[in-house]
Amino acid sequence: MNLKSDLSPGSPAAGGASEPQKLNAKQRKAIVAGTIGNTVEWVDWALYSIFAKIIADEFFPKGNGAVALLSTLAVFAVGFVMRPVGAAVLGAYADRHGRKKGMTLTVALMAGAGFAIAVTPGYEHIGVLSPLLLLVARLVQGFSAGGEFGSSSAFLVESAARGRRAFAGSWQQVSVAGGVLIASLLGTLTTSALSDEALHSWGWRVAFVFGGLLGLVGLWLRVSVEDTESFARSQDGGRTRTNPVKAMFVEHPAATLRVVGITIAGTLTYYIWVNYLPTYANLTTGIPLKTALLSQTLCLVVFVIALPFAGLLSDRIGRRPTMAAFAGGFVVLAWPLLHLLGDSFWSLFPVHLVGMLLILGYSSNCAVIMAEQFPAEVRATGIALPYALAVAVFGGTAPYVTTWMHESGHSGLLWIYVSAASLISLVVYLTMPETKDKDFT
Repeated sequence: MNLKSDLSPGSPAAGGASEPQKLNAKQRKAIVAGTIGNTVEWVDWALYSIFAKIIADEFFPKGNGAVALLSTLAVFAVGFVMRPVGAAVLGAYADRHGRKKGMTLTVALMAGAGFAIAVTPGYEHIGVLSPLLLLVARLVQGFSAGGEFGSSSAFLVESAARGRRAFAGSWQQVSVAGGVLIASLLGTLTTSALSDEALHSWGWRVAFVFGGLLGLVGLWLRVSVEDTESFARSQDGGRTRTNPVKAMFVEHPAATLRVVGITIAGTLTYYIWVNYLPTYANLTTGIPLKTALLSQTLCLVVFVIALPFAGLLSDRIGRRPTMAAFAGGFVVLAWPLLHLLGDSFWSLFPVHLVGMLLILGYSSNCAVIMAEQFPAEVRATGIALPYALAVAVFGGTAPYVTTWMHESGHSGLLWIYVSAASLISLVVYLTMPETKDKDFT
């Protein structure tokens, strides 16, 4: 299969370079609404990783902490199994009925599942029903997250001015990292302010309740925003597909495969560095969880601030060089970074920070470059489904695989896993067509 076939430089889809345009008031409002709504949705998703060890104690039988934690992470991974399902169903829904309706539905599902986790009794009270209810809630969250990325990415990129698509798309990842940052702050505050007994009995539940309430704020914001002109043109022009999933595979196979390759390294490194590194460092070095969460919080602040600037850089120099710098950096630096992990703040913080600065090359580009692969009538599905498949395989399993490596005495080999995934994506980045100046429909 020729991965360049549908985006060759001479094709009608390829546009010439043009001067960037300023965002108007409507475009700025759309970016703000899309970003804030997405941020509050991802708080609930990230809280599960942060409180994984506590959830293991609450929802699974006591006696073997390692088995309980692995069970908790297995539930985390199973939630990712639903992401391709949600991507197919909710992505197609957004392509047929609009980005606004798709985003409204996803945030409602995520908030409801977060509330369910907060109020589900522990294993000591209802036995095996406790982990089963936890599993159902995570499946709903996975279903929601699967559709969220495609809908929100399409919405933000389609709302952008010409020459500012990466900048607009970067706010999708600002919102994701912002959600993780808020969750990290909640984790830092609760672990620092509460005793271990209070944290285990009710403190972690308060964090989930707060996240669910934020989800209601996101729901209100998304109800108030208008849909994009790209979707409206597609609908008015009669280009809407009755089966966007089939159309994506049949009409755009190269672009679909390309999105998978783009995602592999990004999702693996993101879920290790941005989501799970505090827990992993706590397990492997014994660093206190609150110290590891402080490192995560500070690095996330830098990451969130830097993302839009990385998007502007991509709009100026292109998608390929900025993404290649990310993947190439991890190919070279995965071994020294992971071997520098220690049991103090200053041995963890530089590792955290360097990794997250490298990930900027992926996170600032992923929404825009995936959106640029597809026309409006299959865009939400085309972004969501192949992305979700790659995330399910490489992202959702990352915490489980890293914990299993530690428990089996193979922590020293984690760098090989990271480097190999980065090398695969690096090849994709270096061979894919540049889409910075592609005409957008």
